[in-house]
Amino acid sequence: MAVGTLSREDRAVLARAALARAEQRTGARSVLPPEGREVPPEASDAPALVVLPHLPEVPAEQPTTGIITSERPPMAVPPPLAPILPEGLRRGGTTVVTGSTSLVLAVLAHACAGGAWAAVVGQPTIGLLAAAQAGVSLDRLAVVPRPGLEAPTVVAALLDGVDVVVVGPEAALTDTDRRKLSARARDRGSVLLSTVDWPGAGVVLTVESGRWTGIDAGEGRLRTHEIRLLRTGRGSAAVPRTLDLTLPIGSVPVPVPAQPAQAPAAGLRLVG
Repeated sequence: MAVGTLSREDRAVLARAALARAEQRTGARSVLPPEGREVPPEASDAPALVVLPHLPEVPAEQPTTGIITSERPPMAVPPPLAPILPEGLRRGGTTVVTGSTSLVLAVLAHACAGGAWAAVVGQPTIGLLAAAQAGVSLDRLAVVPRPGLEAPTVVAALLDGVDVVVVGPEAALTDTDRRKLSARARDRGSVLLSTVDWPGAGVVLTVESGRWTGIDAGEGRLRTHEIRLLRTGRGSAAVPRTLDLTLPIGSVPVPVPAQPAQAPAAGLRLVG
């Protein structure tokens, strides 16, 4: 069939095929000749770009990319953390939380309650009982306490299919591994949460000080942990902010009863 007798749609298909063949052979995009120039059929096998007259404009194909994090809402955090994390945890971002396992569990519990899946790698101090008591849904949690030398592979695999991945001190990672894992989280749209220092992290939450309440005169049980949380980081988190928080989140601090003043024992002298 002559080129001039092809339908509009057939000519468009033929032109796209020729473009693809030329790009495959040359590795570059060619500049189209002036419109109306025909290529004879016997030259169709030559490594040249075939352009047919009066072709309809074909829109460029969109490049294939990973998950577009801007199209997924940030992961919500417990309401008491909103003053320092007003937008939640950005998907594809890396966040560091140091100094409080209870705070990590509170973030995981809130995420799982919203339907997210979570994983903890290299953090043997987090057990299933502690996670359950903190409100984490165990049917949405994977735990790898000691991944050994396979830590980079384990974390990378979990980032592919889990919403939030916690990485602890028992995950043997180099700085190169960390950079690659941050890039993978960014590509997959997962939240990477580290309990140790992580170069390049977008948000860093550090517990500066704390006070436990609940034990009186050497007996009782620990009930609440009052902490001061410092937020630093990059971008919108570059300006440091602090927050006084009581853990478990949502609990009420237990008042500390006033202790009556006691006179020094006989024979002792108060100094300093």
